[in-house]
Amino acid sequence: MVNVYEQIASNKRRSIIILTGFVGFIAICGYIIGNYTSSPDILPLALILSLFTSLGGYFAGDKIVLSLNGAKPALRQDHFDFYTVTENLSIATQIPTPKIYVIKSNAPNAFATGRDPVHAYICATTGLLDKLNRTELEGVIAHELSHIKNYDIRLMTLVSVLIGSLSILINMSYNRSFFGKSDNNDNHQSNSVLAIIGFLLIIFAPIIAQLIQLAISRQREFLADAGAVMVTRQPSGLIEALKKISADSSRLTQASTATATLYINNPFKGNKLGSLFSTHPPIAERIAALEKMM
Repeated sequence: MVNVYEQIASNKRRSIIILTGFVGFIAICGYIIGNYTSSPDILPLALILSLFTSLGGYFAGDKIVLSLNGAKPALRQDHFDFYTVTENLSIATQIPTPKIYVIKSNAPNAFATGRDPVHAYICATTGLLDKLNRTELEGVIAHELSHIKNYDIRLMTLVSVLIGSLSILINMSYNRSFFGKSDNNDNHQSNSVLAIIGFLLIIFAPIIAQLIQLAISRQREFLADAGAVMVTRQPSGLIEALKKISADSSRLTQASTATATLYINNPFKGNKLGSLFSTHPPIAERIAALEKMM
């Protein structure tokens, strides 16, 4: 049996290691590509542009996410268990009770959004609320509250800034390489190895960055699962909820690639193309990790 505190500490260490490696990767890309294009200013410019575009999403992103998924405010009289479970677990988690929303869909799923515990939302589908019993619902809501308490939305916003910076960096590099200064040719001839590395990074860096982003997201899912167990003290509730969610064949048509990472389970589980770069670890792996805590 793995102690839940040990599991959480392990997940946090892995997330920090991956995120630190990601920042280092961006810095190395900026240095090499900047030299490749004779533009040492290219990385700071990319970071500034990405930061400004991400700030808008950071402060207005929760409203956009709710709107994109067709979420509506939940009424206490219609979703009593949803309300009371969220209120009770928020007290146990020691964070303000998030605003509660529902999506009309038969597919069982849920997500949390918001930039911090004071500006947070939990959204569940009607399918989830209808198909899970109270203990299972507690496991799911505790998972989402753990995301909120751990500032996962803020972390993924930082990751988005890094991804955006790299994307801008690549685009600027491409333009300067093919349409930029004429002295680039002299630079390439004097340092052909650096030129080859820079060219390869322009091609492959976005793919590598996407894989790092997925690794960070998956680690946060394991961390949220462990955090849910710490709050509920019942790994079986979340285990049974995950089994029901993964076994259900209903499709969540409201989901999009822009918001898929937020859900407790990949909403494209029946779509091979949509699941190709899933931000979620396999349900079987999450259940195995939870069972070790029993």
